[in-house]
Amino acid sequence: MKYLNNYVQDEQTKLFDKTGTFFAFGNDQFVKGIEKNVKPLGLSKPVKITDCGAGMFTPSVNYKELADGLKNINTAGIKQDIAENGINNIIHRELANHECQISMDITDAVEKLEDYGITRKQIREQWKVFFNNCVENDWF
Repeated sequence: MKYLNNYVQDEQTKLFDKTGTFFAFGNDQFVKGIEKNVKPLGLSKPVKITDCGAGMFTPSVNYKELADGLKNINTAGIKQDIAENGINNIIHRELANHECQISMDITDAVEKLEDYGITRKQIREQWKVFFNNCVENDWF
């Protein structure tokens, strides 16, 4: 089963290329990111760069386009994920991904699925089915 990242990755890459967005975790990577991603855009100098967090940087003039684009891509990816996999399968995927059968805590799955509009109640209802499947298949 695919994850949300599988649905959004290509569109995010296109958006990053269009907006000159890059990732850097040190001065050398930052300078190379400017050279490779920002300069080809031909923006007027001086170019201000916005730190978007988590090592992501973009020209300040493109920040709104980046933020709006990422939100739209995420929303479309969630819709596609739900259409292809269904809510219950997505819940089971995230319960397994966060090893909730081992921790006996669904909190991480609940947080991961907030953007999907999936409630804690829905996850608790599927927890019983998921946990029984784990017991039957010795997924511990």
